[in-house]
Amino acid sequence: MRVALSQYIANGVSVAFGLMLISGGVHLFLGTLAASAASVGVIVTAPPDLAAPRRGKFFQMLPAPLIGLPLFFCVQLLHAAPLRLGLLLVPATFIAFLAMAWGKRGIPIAIAVMFSMIFSMATPTPTGMAEAVERTLYFGLGAGLYVIYATLANLALNARYRVQTMADLLLSLGALMRTEACQFTPVDESDDVREVPASLLGRLLREQAALADQLQAARDIVLESPRTPRRQQLAGMLMTVLELRDLLLASELDLDALKAHPGHAAALVEMRRILEELADDTMALADALLLGRQPAVVVDRRPQLAAIHLTEDAAPKGGYTGPTPAVLARGLASRIGHINDEVLRLSALARGDIEPDLAVVRASWQMFVSPTDWSWRPFLALWNWDAPPLRHAIRAALSIAAGYGIALAMPWGSHDYWILLTIVVVLRGSLSQTLERRNSRVAGTLLGCVFAVALLSAHPTPLALLFAMTLAQAIAHGFAVRRYLITSVAATVLGLVQAHMLNTGMSTTFALFERVADTLIGAAVAWAFCYVLPSWERSQLPALVARTLTAQARHARLALGLGQLRSVDTSPELEWRLARREAYDSLSALVQATQRSLSEPRAVQPPLEPLEHLQAHSYQLLAQLSAVKSMLVLRRDRLTPAEIEGPLARTAQRIEAMIGAPPTGGPAMPESAPANTLAGPIPLPDPFDNDVTPWLLRRLDLATGIAAQLRDDAARILQSLSENDPKAA
Repeated sequence: MRVALSQYIANGVSVAFGLMLISGGVHLFLGTLAASAASVGVIVTAPPDLAAPRRGKFFQMLPAPLIGLPLFFCVQLLHAAPLRLGLLLVPATFIAFLAMAWGKRGIPIAIAVMFSMIFSMATPTPTGMAEAVERTLYFGLGAGLYVIYATLANLALNARYRVQTMADLLLSLGALMRTEACQFTPVDESDDVREVPASLLGRLLREQAALADQLQAARDIVLESPRTPRRQQLAGMLMTVLELRDLLLASELDLDALKAHPGHAAALVEMRRILEELADDTMALADALLLGRQPAVVVDRRPQLAAIHLTEDAAPKGGYTGPTPAVLARGLASRIGHINDEVLRLSALARGDIEPDLAVVRASWQMFVSPTDWSWRPFLALWNWDAPPLRHAIRAALSIAAGYGIALAMPWGSHDYWILLTIVVVLRGSLSQTLERRNSRVAGTLLGCVFAVALLSAHPTPLALLFAMTLAQAIAHGFAVRRYLITSVAATVLGLVQAHMLNTGMSTTFALFERVADTLIGAAVAWAFCYVLPSWERSQLPALVARTLTAQARHARLALGLGQLRSVDTSPELEWRLARREAYDSLSALVQATQRSLSEPRAVQPPLEPLEHLQAHSYQLLAQLSAVKSMLVLRRDRLTPAEIEGPLARTAQRIEAMIGAPPTGGPAMPESAPANTLAGPIPLPDPFDNDVTPWLLRRLDLATGIAAQLRDDAARILQSLSENDPKAA
């Protein structure tokens, strides 16, 4: 039900309705052949049509038909000249895949341009120039009408997209809450409590990285022009989610230390229960948004958290001299209390009980969203032999050349476009993504062929085929991001029905074996060419590690600054929020690159262990700084300014010195001096009732130690990469 109500399905239905509207209108006024060509124009133009901000939508849609229209016409002219057609396909593929240099915005453009050539190959050979021009005009008519339709539909659905995007984000946040709650599981006395299980740690890293990507997509839609009360309400909820992410990360601080003490089980069980209930409340709020209902009032769990106590009787293990179990438990409960407060605030915002505080984003929302204009900078920057987009474009052109040559040699050469279509949708920039697409494509094609055989064997009318294409388009477009296997099934049906309609007057049957064989050949070619001019993840890691360390250092400097507490305007807070976004985004990119490297050959895999340590320590540093930030902002009345100003400045300087630039030597672990001026262990009071300055000083010491670990992790990674560099060998 949640998937059916999501923005992905709404967008898929919108695309399908546009296809039906334009194809049906052209069929009504110009006939079946015109409708078939116009529907190709719609299908080619549709890939860039995703849930997006209102601004820049028209120019996001425009490149696909502008580039695709002349290519469609050229393929029509070269239909009867296979050699010259191949000489067009290869360089055109190279140019199309250069659009990958623009990242996520460029991928659908590249796919759309390739579709324009492949579906042009699927048409019968034109009888002359007049017929080629006529088909191209109908193609352009469908594409042009769809650009206008997509722009207007996105404008009409913008309010719904905002709600759906916010709900989807809350569901992901709730899932992350439940994963974090799993860490509060008590351990047996015989267990090693110093390490988080590898499976849980990997899951946390993946979910955090995915949430960072999802947050940016939500910013682009939800923060755009927050002028109306409803938009401000959703923008306020998004800002609260950002705070919740930080607090959730900080909730696990001291957890391992508490598990090292006996008698911790009851407190951990209670904390886990409360976190899971807060996760359920967050997901229920998302469901209410999707269904258009008034959210229920969330229960305040502060009293339950304040009642969590541990006895002081249990003696620490191994001569431990740090905080007592009781104090650690109270600190954990206090931080979960901040999560409780933000969930209450989230619910109140959704219910309209309180007004959102948007002082930071109301005037500066453009700084938080992705640019919508096209810049030449990515194109100019890719002309480097090691640039992944350039290598991928060469790889794609060579794979299309090989696939086209194989297709011409096949006994069913009239269906050569199917091999090329499979290569286009399977081949991706990394081996892991290609393998995933390969498996989904093959399985989806098998199922799709069965459905298409059943449909075409019934000899449906043209209008029935148009309806089937519309339904297949909705499913294929809607599930492209969520589950590609379903997209593959629907796309197979769509492609086969489209090809059947384009070949009206010819045989209405096709060989199932031929379709399956073409798919297997195309998938095999795409897989094989992943190893041609490969861009292994290890080649990108030095830059990603440097970006992560730089972002962490800048975030630490701004998070530990007192400027935003003293300033009369919002400039310091704006700068800190932008630095925080870059810290999470850079870490997300590193996590995703590490995950992709797991599918690569063992000989070229990067050093996984220090990479996992660096990622874990990066999140730990963010957690420590989030806890410090919470105390500075939420509990400033319980801080002693004279005792924290010096330690804050010294900690920021030390973190900057350690990770402000990538390490140049091997790992070294000197003993770092404490950030505060107090000697020996710091006595920690109850965080619910007393001055929290000692807690803040402790966080600063721990943050300094984690920064030193980060530096050493980075040194190990860079040293291992340089020692095992294939180029150096």
